[in-house]
Amino acid sequence: MDMKKSVVERYSLGAEQVQPALCCPVDYDASLLQMLPQEVVEKDYGCGDPSRYVKEGDVVLDLGSGSGKICYMAAQLVGEKGKVIGVDMNDEMLALARKYQPEMADKLGNDRLRFVKGQIQDLALDLDKVDAQLAANPVRNVQGLDQLQQWQKKLTQTEPLIADNSIDLVLSNCVLNLVNDGDKKQLVAEIFRVLKPGGRIAISDIVADEAIPQHLKADPELWSGCISGSFIEDEFLASFKQAGFLAVKLDKWDEQPWQVVEGIEFRSVTITAIKGEQTACIDKGQAVIYKGPYAETKDDEGHVYYRGKRMAVCERSYNLLTQGPYADDFIGISPAVTKEGEAWCAPSGTLRPASETKNSQHNNVNKTSSCC
Repeated sequence: MDMKKSVVERYSLGAEQVQPALCCPVDYDASLLQMLPQEVVEKDYGCGDPSRYVKEGDVVLDLGSGSGKICYMAAQLVGEKGKVIGVDMNDEMLALARKYQPEMADKLGNDRLRFVKGQIQDLALDLDKVDAQLAANPVRNVQGLDQLQQWQKKLTQTEPLIADNSIDLVLSNCVLNLVNDGDKKQLVAEIFRVLKPGGRIAISDIVADEAIPQHLKADPELWSGCISGSFIEDEFLASFKQAGFLAVKLDKWDEQPWQVVEGIEFRSVTITAIKGEQTACIDKGQAVIYKGPYAETKDDEGHVYYRGKRMAVCERSYNLLTQGPYADDFIGISPAVTKEGEAWCAPSGTLRPASETKNSQHNNVNKTSSCC
């Protein structure tokens, strides 16, 4: 059976009546659920709560938005200046989510949310526009198919569903596992494409603790049930690192598996990561000190930091390590004299001499003064 068809059919049914087997127990922020229509809450299927990573003013993209619950929660958190976009390929789920948009816009005070039709592994192609094109120009032969494909290619280039570098935060709740294995690399690449430099991800999904045999992958019930299409837990993290993400982190890992099938444990996890600033490495004389507790650590770009040592870093790395997700682990040190800046990236493990990184106000302290 075609796995994509099985997913569409199962979630279409889930839009009509509640499917308890499709979700894990999750503790959501009750205060964010109060204004939501009950139908939206009941027909949501997830395994985590990525909404807790939303910040005020964010432009948020929810992959596989389903009934719209996470989107409506995020809409409360982004505030009046923020925006939320939900993307789903299932017509019934989109109809359910869109049904309550006017009501929620009134409650929120403005219309800061929209739901669009698309595949999460191809965030450039607007499937609502494809549906309209097919209705007006049905494909009846090979020539018509070729024309459609050329039209779609032009559409993704001129009117992408989600533009490059346009999103602050990509969320997803138990959906990536539904994408065919052959499309998962493209899926992660698409997430990277749409994020702004400095943008973040918060992905809740089901992962397996070991390889999933083919006979389980061929089971449409297990696949559409968010089981046999799961990433293996270490490969899940590695796929984002390989796509260019930084600070890839397993932020939540459920101790108890959600299901065990043929000895394989399937559990809910949430990973976070960022898209680094796409800027050149400029040396301005800055340094960082890794606080510990490990003797040394290495970031996703291969830079090594020794505990307690003043490590030479470029301005981009300095900002990432002192203002981003690494900030709790590093001390930032500005140079005594700021360099004008030259294109340079310190080879991994390069130390910055203390003479170059003394704070100017400390240089003038009276030698007889005491800190006590």
